[in-house]
Amino acid sequence: MREDGDIAKPAILFLCLGNICRSPLAEGAARAAFARAGIDVRLDSAGTGDWHVGHPPDDRAQAEARRRGIDISGLRARQLSADDFYDFDLILAADEANLRDARAIRPADATADLRLMLDLLPGRGGEGVTDPYYGRDDGFAATWDDVSAVAAALVAEFSSNG
Repeated sequence: MREDGDIAKPAILFLCLGNICRSPLAEGAARAAFARAGIDVRLDSAGTGDWHVGHPPDDRAQAEARRRGIDISGLRARQLSADDFYDFDLILAADEANLRDARAIRPADATADLRLMLDLLPGRGGEGVTDPYYGRDDGFAATWDDVSAVAAALVAEFSSNG
């Protein structure tokens, strides 16, 4: 757990390819879930690629989050860095390709736990969150359902640890 002022709080990073669809949706879902539970955490998202650095989430991702009562329009894409493996306690990758890319830059003495997002859900271990970017708009709803379930699992885990 990282120190933020006088308060130690968990720090979780959500990771996908471009940081404009899955990981900002996961960050938004987690922010809402942790806020509802009254649990103070530090949350962020990043991408393994640099194509969208500085850009807001995809319009379709923003629309899906808004439909669920969450505003992610203020988020901006950034690329995963080696420092993230020290700055966060847990890094959750959207799929196996992003997990593999993260492992490739992970420092040998890194302190962050690195896992797949869906490993947190019973019966979904090893699965990836579907990338809705090249699909139909309804793919964003399925992605939201997955990342929202991950957020709920995280809240349950941190509620029982607290």
